[in-house]
Amino acid sequence: MINETIKSSLRQAMGELGISPIPSDINLERPANRDHGDWSSNLALVISKEAGRQARELADEISEHINGNLPEGVVGVSTAGPGFINFKVSLSWLYQILIEVLEKGSTEFGRLEIGDGLNVNVEFVSANPTGPLHAGHARGACYGDAIANILSAVGYSVHREFYMNDRGLQMQIYGQSLQARKEGTAVPEEGYGGEYIIEWASLMPEGLTLPEIIDWGCAHAQLDQQETLAGLGIHFDTWFSEKSMIENGDIEKVLGDLTAGNASYEKDGATWLSSTTFGDDKDRVLVKSDGELTYLTPDVAYHRNKYERADWLINVWGADHHGYVARMKAAMHALGNDPDDLSIQITQLVKLVRSGKEVKLSKRQGDIIELRSIIEEIGSDATRFMYLLQSVDSKQTFDLELAASHAMENPVYYVQMAHARLCSIGRKAEEEGFSQVNLSVQELEILTHEREIEILRLLELFPEVIDLSARELAPHKIVTWTRDFANAVHGFYHDCYVIGEDVSPKLTNARLNLVVASRIGLKVGLDLLGVNAPDKM
Repeated sequence: MINETIKSSLRQAMGELGISPIPSDINLERPANRDHGDWSSNLALVISKEAGRQARELADEISEHINGNLPEGVVGVSTAGPGFINFKVSLSWLYQILIEVLEKGSTEFGRLEIGDGLNVNVEFVSANPTGPLHAGHARGACYGDAIANILSAVGYSVHREFYMNDRGLQMQIYGQSLQARKEGTAVPEEGYGGEYIIEWASLMPEGLTLPEIIDWGCAHAQLDQQETLAGLGIHFDTWFSEKSMIENGDIEKVLGDLTAGNASYEKDGATWLSSTTFGDDKDRVLVKSDGELTYLTPDVAYHRNKYERADWLINVWGADHHGYVARMKAAMHALGNDPDDLSIQITQLVKLVRSGKEVKLSKRQGDIIELRSIIEEIGSDATRFMYLLQSVDSKQTFDLELAASHAMENPVYYVQMAHARLCSIGRKAEEEGFSQVNLSVQELEILTHEREIEILRLLELFPEVIDLSARELAPHKIVTWTRDFANAVHGFYHDCYVIGEDVSPKLTNARLNLVVASRIGLKVGLDLLGVNAPDKM
């Protein structure tokens, strides 16, 4: 890759000039202003103090030295500002990227091997089996599945998991709510009052005991949730039952192991986790004085179970779980697991608006916006794309009317239209008797229009975006790339005719190569997000 070539040239220049220290890792960034070059390094600024030199003076010396013997793919080096070293890449390098995209196709382009086959458990959604999935679950669902896609693309072995909290007080209340609706009576205080409870109770067999009602309700909720997620193209490898850990003794065993390891103690009739010893701000109760387990205890047993099955755990939790992070990491540390192998991603709230007004939801009170209804209203593609627009650690406003519209202001429509336009060019070429034939770098040198070069630059950037998205668990970076790329495609579509009287066969052939490569790049990006790349709109 050209960035590694640039880093090597910087190290070589420093060695030949006798400049030290040479850092083990050299930072490269993309200049905001393309006129400054394709890559920029702050190397001179980083080492100037230890080298006892002015940063700009160092940058000038290094740039001049590299310009005297330019590495392959680089056509010029310059300095800017207080000491940035900027590199301009040759167009021949970009043409080579185009050839690479065509050779790899949509199944291989952008695929990296940074995961080294490590097992990753991605747990997301994990809604209680007490009702249908609602809009509040959507962001975590779309995010979790997208990062699973991305990690798979960079060489990890990914396992998708849904944790079912199918025991405890909320299941009792849920069962009582179903029972009450079946009998035509009012739900209990703090019960579930949604319309779905009435509907589900009507489907429930007659004469069930409360434990049987809870079992039936849990299974029915799970099936409903599975069907809704399937509507988004999301499927789990495991639906893990919390109740199963009671039955097989996992919870009892983890309590015993914490005691044996002096990581828990008894106080006021309760059992406490010594979580402050392992980085938490206070100790946490595991078993209450009445013998009832806290929410933490089964979660500790569950996470230890996951550590036994995977090298890296990723949890996608809602905004209300922020305070839970430190105690879970402390518990894993107490059990002898590396807390750094547990990554917890907290999704912030999304505000839904329709006609400029916020749409509110509350599962228990019955004012609920089901995820199923959002998918039916705007489609799976728009649902996934819109929920992935921003980093999950930022609050988001989601305009349902915009997401449902067939307008270029709709981000997902804008990106999908770019792919459809690329496909339409291909169909037009076939009608006119043209077909895309792979060309050499020299034959592609006819591609010099700024619209063409921008597409090539974005294709060259894409593997780096995938790499960064995987390392930072940030699918919104891929969303941003697809929007930027779609913008470049639309500009090309308007300004660069592929077929026409004024377009030479040589230029047509070169542009057809660019069109096919663009289609590959955009499809790869949309596939990673779980969004379709339509041939027509």
